[in-house]
Amino acid sequence: MRAHAPAPAPAHSPSRSRSLALAVLAGAMLMTVLDGSIVTVAMPAMQASLGFTPAGLSWVVNAYLIAFGALLLLAGRLGDLIGRRRMFLAGTAVFTGASLLAAVAASPGLLIAARFLQGAGSAMSSAVGLGILVTLFTEPRERARAIAVFSFTGAAGASLGQVLGGLLTDALSWHWIFFVNLPIGAATLALAVRALPADRGLGLRAGADALGALLVTAGLTTGIYAVVRIEEHGAASVHTLGLGALSLALLAGFLVRQRRAATPLMPLRILRSRAVAGANLVQLLMVAALFAFQILVALYLQQVRGYDATATGLAMLPAALVIGAVSLGGAARLIARFGERAVLLTGITLLIGVLGLLTRLPVHASYAVDLLPVMLLAAGFGLALPALTALGMSGADEADAGLASGLFNTTQQIGMALGVAVLSTLAAARTEALEAAGRSAAEALTGGYRLAFAVGTGLLVAALAVAATVLRTPEKAANPEVAMAA
Repeated sequence: MRAHAPAPAPAHSPSRSRSLALAVLAGAMLMTVLDGSIVTVAMPAMQASLGFTPAGLSWVVNAYLIAFGALLLLAGRLGDLIGRRRMFLAGTAVFTGASLLAAVAASPGLLIAARFLQGAGSAMSSAVGLGILVTLFTEPRERARAIAVFSFTGAAGASLGQVLGGLLTDALSWHWIFFVNLPIGAATLALAVRALPADRGLGLRAGADALGALLVTAGLTTGIYAVVRIEEHGAASVHTLGLGALSLALLAGFLVRQRRAATPLMPLRILRSRAVAGANLVQLLMVAALFAFQILVALYLQQVRGYDATATGLAMLPAALVIGAVSLGGAARLIARFGERAVLLTGITLLIGVLGLLTRLPVHASYAVDLLPVMLLAAGFGLALPALTALGMSGADEADAGLASGLFNTTQQIGMALGVAVLSTLAAARTEALEAAGRSAAEALTGGYRLAFAVGTGLLVAALAVAATVLRTPEKAANPEVAMAA
């Protein structure tokens, strides 16, 4: 009957609007991750151009990491309170303006200040990105597909950044690694105004806890600062242990405050979700191992095998390609058919193979025999990350979506900082011991990297164990009616 015929689709269909919004969110993620990896290959050129000391040069990365990691949780909750779209636009604008400041920097101090502002802008936009996504895509299959696209842009940006950073630095200058953000940022802002749904937020009175904000920001800043200085001071030094204890005390004070505050910045109900708490713990372990893998393999290729910056990026490009193929080509369908937990366990198992193979890395490795299989097994990341992201956001309701997004991104940043600091320190200590025993520089470096990869393998095994136990009961099956309907 005509009365039951479907209505014609509107000119600007919701599906098309959501696709544009997803493109905006993915573009912002790409810009953030691209910036994080593109800088690493240009650092020697920055040092020669601006006269950085070796210790000062590390702050080109550290300033960004501290601002980014420390502000994510606060930015996520503020997005819930004042509106996630407003927070996203403000963060993208701050990041784009800071990129211009970094591009024209003529002194180490100005570049470090610009990098801190970039980190703050990235925190503001990244903290609410997932929150916007999960409120736009509510149907499980569509959400899985959207998260797969979002996850792929992050993984691809890391590898693309190394290639692009080498090309821009060699062909033009290091300034252009920041100039490249300007057109991307401008386009993201223009499209975001049109594509992202306006939201009023809960209002500051729903969670305007100034003391809680001070405690969590100070605690995260102190903790991340301690971690990024481990390589300089040592893990067991008074400096590291003292700042670590202060960070834990501040964060403990924050948790106590959230239990007592009338309008908490982070309602602790979000941590009661088994999926949210478990997914964040798994991510901490997984990212700690895999970000260090990316950094240490790049160092091995350059310091042991003699690759230049561009060749290093190209050598790691197959990993980005297989991650993209799995993320975009099959992850969403596999999650819809087998569930997030099964896909996550499969992905982590493949990643254990990645670092496990690298524990036997020879000094004179053949790329085709020793490294290409490792890059192909990185496809496990294309399975694990979308499934983990879906689990990490599954236990939060719409009112807490920004907070859950900020928490998930905060865990990711802490995992990255911990992984690089701890595994790099272990690798350096092992290298020094082997050199003292009379090994050649190449043998000593390789031995150090092998130890780091072995510890990373252990972290992934721990992540697999947590995922298999803590995440063993999917939350969506907790409601019998929902389970039966599924």
